[in-house]
Amino acid sequence: MYNKVIMVGNLTRDIELRYLPSGSAIAKSAIATSYKYKSSTGEQKDEVCFLDFNIFGRSAEVANQYLKKGSKVLLEGRLVFEQWTAQDGSTRSRHSLRVDAMKMLDSKGAPEMAGDNQGYSPQGSYNQPANVQYDEPSYDSYGGMGQSAKPKIEQRIPEIDIDEDEIPF
Repeated sequence: MYNKVIMVGNLTRDIELRYLPSGSAIAKSAIATSYKYKSSTGEQKDEVCFLDFNIFGRSAEVANQYLKKGSKVLLEGRLVFEQWTAQDGSTRSRHSLRVDAMKMLDSKGAPEMAGDNQGYSPQGSYNQPANVQYDEPSYDSYGGMGQSAKPKIEQRIPEIDIDEDEIPF
């Protein structure tokens, strides 16, 4: 079996951060994505999908710190089916996304992340593009990058992998 979801969209509300009795953080919010297409009559249509999501651990704290309503984000995880009993006694259910990895796509994030389109993975490391290096990194007391870390961009020409079967001549 395989259950993997990747969504890119905007947050529909601010992150709601809570802590479990064990001390682990849990962040809840929702993401909206859209799909544009032309109907058979030629009319432009816009299909919108809303999905609630949960992020756990340090990623939840990072999301709460840097994301807000309208933030563009890439979420990767799996669909889970939640069921509960409402106050009126009826059984309710919904699908939500349990996030394994998150990537912030706005350039309005933290100063050390501005414009880099970096994300935070639940394994505790930043997903940095290959062309960003840091001179003289400084770490704060929580193990994160300090304000004095300056990105140094180096130019790289991407390699293109072409099979001989793809060459038309």
